[in-house]
Amino acid sequence: MLQVTKELLKSQYGFKEETFNLYEKALKDVEEEFKNYDEIREFNQMKVLKAFQEERISDSHFTNSSGYGYDDIGRESLDKVYARIFNAEAALVRPHFVNGTHAIGAALFGNLRPNDTLLCIAGKPYDTLHNIIGITGDENIGSLKEYGVNYKQVDLKENGKFDFEKIKEALKDESIKIVHIQRSTGYGWRNAFLVSEIGEAISFVKNLRKDVFVFVDNCYGEFIDTIEPTDVGADLIAGSLIKNIGGGIAPSGGYIVGKKELVEQAAFRLTVPGIGGECGATFGLMRSLFQGLFLAPHVAMEAVKGAIFCARIMELAGFEVLPKYTDKRSDIIQAIKFGEPEKLIKFCKGIQYGSPIDSYVECEPWDMPGYQDQVIMAAGAFIQGSSIELSADAPIREPYIAYLQGGLTFDHAKIGILIALNNILK
Repeated sequence: MLQVTKELLKSQYGFKEETFNLYEKALKDVEEEFKNYDEIREFNQMKVLKAFQEERISDSHFTNSSGYGYDDIGRESLDKVYARIFNAEAALVRPHFVNGTHAIGAALFGNLRPNDTLLCIAGKPYDTLHNIIGITGDENIGSLKEYGVNYKQVDLKENGKFDFEKIKEALKDESIKIVHIQRSTGYGWRNAFLVSEIGEAISFVKNLRKDVFVFVDNCYGEFIDTIEPTDVGADLIAGSLIKNIGGGIAPSGGYIVGKKELVEQAAFRLTVPGIGGECGATFGLMRSLFQGLFLAPHVAMEAVKGAIFCARIMELAGFEVLPKYTDKRSDIIQAIKFGEPEKLIKFCKGIQYGSPIDSYVECEPWDMPGYQDQVIMAAGAFIQGSSIELSADAPIREPYIAYLQGGLTFDHAKIGILIALNNILK
C-alpha cells in the first residue's frame, strides 16, 4: 500500500496503526490462494467467451422488445448461451424474476404437484424459502404446503457434511419427487458444498431413486469452480442475476437451467401455463444481461479474493471465521462470528460506511420481509440488494454471525473490510 494511501485512510477514516499491521500480514498470507483462483477465473472466462461465439452473438441481440415480447432474439439467444455455459439442455434467463428466491420458487412450484414431497438433504434451506415451502406457520399465502406438497428434511452431520444414511432412509418415501440441495451456506455455520460434494450426493440419490429430480440452489456459487452442479448430474438449478452471474451489471433478474421439460414447467410458473417463456418483453435490458454475464467470471473472483482476505484479517484480529482463508471455496460468502451483537453491528455499519452508495447511511437491524429474526444489512450498492457488490448482513441472533459477500473490485472489497475492522477496533 502506498504511503499516500495510508495517509488518506488515516485522515479520512481514522485508521489505527494496528489495522495497517493486520492488513500487511493478511495480504502476504493470501497471495498463494489468489493465484489458484486466478487460474479458475481464466478457464471460466474462456468458457463464457466460447458460448458467446458459438451462439454468434452480435449487437442485433441487444434488442428492445415491448408488449408480448414475441420473437425477442436477444432473450432467446441469452437462454442458449446460459445453457451452453452450464452444459444443460435449456435455460430460462429473465429480468422478470425479482430475485433468486423467485427463480427457486418458480422451479419448485413448476415441478411439484399435490401429494408430491420435497426433500431437502442439506438441512433447513435459506430463510426466504420457508414461506415458499410452508414451514413458517404463516397461512393463506399460497405456499407449497397449501397446495398439498409435503416437505421433509435431512439435517447435515455436525461436521456440515451430508448424512447419507439418513438420506437413504428418507428416500424410501415414494412420494418424493424433488431432492433439494442448497450449495451456499445461507445463515448457517458451514462451508459451502463443493461441486464435487454435490456430485457425490446426486450420484447417491440417483443410484437409489432414478425417478426423482435433483434441484440445486446455485445462488452465490457461479464461476467459483471450473464445473457447475449441472456438470455433475443436477437436473435443475437456479440463481440470481444480481449475484455472481450478473457481473454487477445486470439490473435485476434470475435464471433457471437444466433439463428441457423441467425448465419449461418452471417457465409456466413464471408466467402462466401455455405461455411460459414465449412471452416477456425485455425492455432494452439485453445488452446489460449479456455484458454482465461476460464480466461475471472476473467479478466473481474479485469477490472471492475479498472473502479470502476478510477471512485472514478477521482471524488475525481474533475472530472465528468460516471458511478459513486456505479452505477451498464454493461461493463468495465469508462468515465471521462475533459472539456479541455490538461488534456485529459495528462491522456491518463499517461496510456501509465503506460503500460508494449511501455511505452516509447508518444501517440498523429491522424486520425484513421473509425473515424470522431482525436483520441488519449493509448494502451501499449501485443495484439495490446486489450481493455481488460489497455487502454484509446478519440475523440478530446468537452467536451473532455476519455474512460478508461481494466486491466488484478487490481493491474496494479490501478497503471496505479494513474500514469495517477499524470500526470495531476504535
